[in-house]
Amino acid sequence: MTPIIRTVAEMRQVARGWKAAGGVVGVVPTMGALHEGHLSLARAAKAECDRVIVTIFVNPKQFNNPDDLLKYPRTEQADAALLATVGVDAIFAPLPEEVYPDGFATAVSVSGVAEPLEGALRPGHFDGVATVVTKLFGMTLADRAYFGQKDWQQLRVVNRLVRDLNLPVWIVGCETVREADGLAMSSRNARLDTASRPVAPALYAAMTAAARYIRAGGDAAQALAQCQAQVLAAGFTSVEYVELRDAASLEPAQGLDRPLRMLAAASVGNVRLIDNIPV
Repeated sequence: MTPIIRTVAEMRQVARGWKAAGGVVGVVPTMGALHEGHLSLARAAKAECDRVIVTIFVNPKQFNNPDDLLKYPRTEQADAALLATVGVDAIFAPLPEEVYPDGFATAVSVSGVAEPLEGALRPGHFDGVATVVTKLFGMTLADRAYFGQKDWQQLRVVNRLVRDLNLPVWIVGCETVREADGLAMSSRNARLDTASRPVAPALYAAMTAAARYIRAGGDAAQALAQCQAQVLAAGFTSVEYVELRDAASLEPAQGLDRPLRMLAAASVGNVRLIDNIPV
């Protein structure tokens, strides 16, 4: 039975014991509602670390819409059962008052990579992410932290804050895990209804076709416009963006001479999906 730790004091005590014995501690930050993508991160951590912590905390500060926060699935018992199959050493599931005690008045804000795309559409979202991730690193005393590449912009934000604040944590970005039909695994996928689920993979399919066209020398603007049209034609209700960006800085792409990333956000039914692929 994987122990579930609720307080910062206990988490630090346990982590200090591991580190005193010379162990490398890895952490996988999550908001629960775990799926195979999360488990792949835990397995990667297990392969590279002596001890592995998976955190489960639905962070209120990264939700722009209070309704989304209320609807976010809480499945701790099922999550614990899944993590037991991987053999992680601890689940850190702190109470909200442990993370944000009464009078909490501090925020971590990242400029640059946090500003476009999701940052522009969801003001304050990445401040919430950066703040809670910084706190989780301090609470778990982790040496290595594992994040999925599916949330590419989030990964860039975390890399930036660790670098800028000289945090002693090595960030590991792991490949996006997809369903057999290409849909990127996400906790939000559980909200797709029977009409929307068959449509959802069209986003990845259209992005893949656009990336292939660009790599073959095709016009990027034309490829992105065609991608958006294909997604809408497949049955998506809206497309918020499909953009080609510098993979590291997330500035608009200026050519094909450095790594690029295509990022997209679109809604099918009442579910908003994001995805990204290298170009």
